[in-house]
Amino acid sequence: MSGTNYIENALLDHLVGNATYTGGVIHCALATAVADPEAGTFTEVSNSGTAYARQQVPASSFASASSGSVTTSANIEFPVATAGYGTVTHIVLTDSASYGGGNVILIQALTASKTVDTDDQFVVNSGNLTISLD
Repeated sequence: MSGTNYIENALLDHLVGNATYTGGVIHCALATAVADPEAGTFTEVSNSGTAYARQQVPASSFASASSGSVTTSANIEFPVATAGYGTVTHIVLTDSASYGGGNVILIQALTASKTVDTDDQFVVNSGNLTISLD
């Protein structure tokens, strides 16, 4: 996953003692387009009539970090779509459950885009989301 300028600056400031960064609860959002991953600008799946909502990813959903990366150890399940989401192209991790709100932490393109139609459920299977520090 690609870190945004927000998280890179927050972690660097924390590392050198310029500021304290305390991570909070992470939420997973779905994007249909990303304009600028460094700036964290993306088009989020519509929440109007679709049942879409960002999903909380608690710390317990990740295995312990090893060799500079951490991987999910639980599924991230979005609600069954009551109307199509469109074509999902990216996973976005934020620090807010609020639609369109908060700071974007990480953005990653899907290996293959996925069209989510009515009655489909988007699931990120355990082990399929890895965050690494390069």
